[in-house]
Parts: sequence; C-alpha cells; structure tokens
Amino acid sequence: MLRDSLWIIIVTLLVINTFGAIITVFSQKRDIATIWAWLLVLLTLPVVGFFIFFLMGSRISNKKIFRLRTQDMRGLEQIAYNQRQQLEKIEELLPVPDSASELVRLFLTSDDAVLTRGNEIQIFTNGFDKFNALFEDIEQATHHIHLEYFTIYDDKIGNQLIDLLTKKAQEGIEVRIVFDQFGSHGQHRDMYKRLRDAGGIVVPFLMRRFQLLTLRFNFRNHRKIAIIDGTVGYIGGFNVGDQYLGYFKKFGHWRDTHIRIHGDAVLSMQSRFLMDWNATAEAQEVLSETIDYFPEIVQLPGRAMVQIVSSGPDNDMKQIKQGFMRMFASARTEITIQTPYFIPDAAILETLEIAVMSGVRVRLMIPNRPDHPIVYRATQYYAKELIELGAEVYRYDGGFLHSKVVSIDHEIGTVGSANMDIRSFVLNFETNAFVYDPEFAARLEYLFEQDIKDATRLTIEDFEQQSFWLTFLQKFSRLFSPIL
Repeated sequence: MLRDSLWIIIVTLLVINTFGAIITVFSQKRDIATIWAWLLVLLTLPVVGFFIFFLMGSRISNKKIFRLRTQDMRGLEQIAYNQRQQLEKIEELLPVPDSASELVRLFLTSDDAVLTRGNEIQIFTNGFDKFNALFEDIEQATHHIHLEYFTIYDDKIGNQLIDLLTKKAQEGIEVRIVFDQFGSHGQHRDMYKRLRDAGGIVVPFLMRRFQLLTLRFNFRNHRKIAIIDGTVGYIGGFNVGDQYLGYFKKFGHWRDTHIRIHGDAVLSMQSRFLMDWNATAEAQEVLSETIDYFPEIVQLPGRAMVQIVSSGPDNDMKQIKQGFMRMFASARTEITIQTPYFIPDAAILETLEIAVMSGVRVRLMIPNRPDHPIVYRATQYYAKELIELGAEVYRYDGGFLHSKVVSIDHEIGTVGSANMDIRSFVLNFETNAFVYDPEFAARLEYLFEQDIKDATRLTIEDFEQQSFWLTFLQKFSRLFSPIL
C-alpha cells in the first residue's frame, strides 16, 4: 500500500514537472534548439532544473530592454543617415573588393554602424603591452576616461588600474566605469571606494546594487572597451586581472588580441559607452552629447576604415553573427578564425561548410585546455565536425588562447569581445571592430602563422584515438550548446 502511494506521488510529481517544463520553456520566444536544450535540462533534472533555468534561462526583463533600446546613438545618427543615403558611393570610398561594401551596408542597416575613415590601429597580443599602453594613455587624459569591462578583478593589476584612475579623478578628470557584476565576481566595494571618494563613478551594468533575485548567469555585458578623451579607444579580448598577464599557473601564458584605435572610430565606441551608461546610471548621472565627448579630429591619423558593431539580447538582429556569416560567405581564398570557444549554430557551421566546398581555405585555432569544461568539450566536438568538412583546425599549445579574431582574404579583419559561440551571438552584450584595411588583415594573419608554430594541427585520427568517455563527454556537451 505504501509502495503504491509512493509511486502515485512520484508519477504525479513527474507529470507536474513535465507540464511545468513545457509551460516554462514556451513562455517566451526562443529558437528550436534552445527549447530542446532547456527541455532536456528541466525533464532530466526535476526541480533542480528549474533552479538552473532561473539562473541561466530567464530572459532579460522588458524594462531593461526598454532602457537600452530607447538610448539614442548619440552624436552619430545623422552620419549614419547620410551614409545610408549614399550607399552607391561606398564602393568608391573603400579600397577593397565588393565584399567590404556589402558588409558596410549590412552593418549600417542592422546596427546604424557608421563607417569611419583615417584610423590608426595598434595590435596587442600580450597583456603587459596592452596595459602599459592603456595606463600611459590614461595618464595623458585631460577630460574624461570611460571604461566598460566584463571583468575587473580585485587583484594586483585591478588595483593598479583603480589607483591610477583615483589619481586622475583627484586631478579633476571625469572617470566612469561600467562593469559586469557576474564577470567581475561581485562589486568589490572596498577596491572602488577610494575611486568613488575621489569623484569617480562606478556602476554594475543594469544594476545599481547586488540583487539576488535578478542575478542571471546569462545576459552578461561581455564588452571590453576603453575611451580616453574621445580620441583614443581600446577594444578586444583582454579583461582586467592578473590571469590576463599570465600569472595563473592554470592558464600559463595568456594569448589574446586587443587593439588601440586613434581616430574617428573612437566616436562610435564613445556612442556605445554612453548608451550603456545611460541605460545603467541613475537619472542625475545621465550623459548628453557634448563636444567634449565627441571632439572633432582635424587631421586623421591613419588609413584604416572601421565600423564598431554591437549586439546583444536587447536586439534580435544578431548583428555580429550576421557580420561573421557575411564575411564567410564573401571569402574567396581564405578564412582564419581564433576563438576560445567554438560552438557555432547551424547557420554558421553551414556557411563555413559552403566556403570549404567552394575551395576557400578555412583555418580555426582553439585552446589546448578548458577554462569552462563543458564548453571546451563542446568546442572539441564542433572542431571535429569542421575537420570532417575539410577545414584545418589547430590546437594552441603555447598557453591559453583567448583571442577573438576573424580575417578573410588578406583584406578584412575583426577583433572584439565576441566568441564564435551561441552565447556571444544571442545572450551576451558584445562589441567588435570590423576593419577594412589590407595591412591590418595581413598583420592578423601573420600573427596566426606565428601562433601555428606553438600549435598542433588536429586530425580525425586524434579524435578516433580518444577514450570512449572523452568522446561521450564531447557528444553530451554538444546537446547543451544552445544554452552554454
């Protein structure tokens, strides 16, 4: 009798769990792959699955989306409008093939991304070089310093940055920081106190205080940008922390890519920062367009043409993903990709397959070790699929590869915060610089060639010789790829 009652209770709970899972997953618009992935979690992990969904599956609130969408593209709307009216002339402005004009047109339409000309770009692959240059530019600041980072750790380099910013704030320079609370592992109030006491303003993205009930693993502000005086900007893959300088034994040498831009593209980065700032800050801290934030550069310092492109869960266009697909589809000879996480959706994978079958050389480089175990096993699974399609896949053995770089045909390259994975396409707030300059693209491809010297080319045999358990983990992890 007791056994029968127990079975009735179990069956009843499973039925309730099943109906609850269906209602929960279909309560908001999601793509089919994501729906199936979450159903798998909710049905195989009764009760616990709902807790995981609460942390990772809930969508960003409509209120926060509204705050982001209603921000103006400050200082740039008219330029974008004028460029859209002159699309037929873009081919004359760009010293690159038609593929570039198509990409420019795409970003103008999907993201109001202004095409800027005359930019000077410096590439960093080492954390020491990047932070030395950034600190030097901060030292020279005369009006404002704007930083937006996924991760700012309370460690040696993090405190060096805050000490320098505190010094500048004491000199009367405007200092503002937006950070991601999840990525930075908290608010670090003690570290920021001295900066705030000096007049600097530090805010967690879309949160003014720690709020357990609104904390989400998803919808992270993954952007990594810095703007000094509206004339110099930094964008790329480096966060702020000792591990990005290679101090962590677990990762060893940290191989990343970041760029310093001097030129009009910095105004687009400034626009992105102001939009995120105004969606996050209190009413009295909202910034407006002034000449101090958008200074006119009389003499353009370089030759590179750049579009700053952003994407995130506040927009369904998936602008950066669309840019990757446009690049892959237009490539004629070569595609090179560096990414710590390779978890493409079906559209990206099929576009790469078409490129390979069309005779385009496709090369991918991934890390040799995980920082997120399940994500890394899924990356290995898709790396094997790409090899089977005929692409070249390299495992970087010189440390941890965190670089997020794509280049095609020695002509176009992009560097930014977006990984080649579904999280960056759909869930994270990301920003990339798309650069139309053969010299820049050639430099990225040269760095790829140098990295190959510290890499191993993977083959199908490497995967066939794996243990059964490792193969199973790769296949199992792939099931969760839409929500990793």
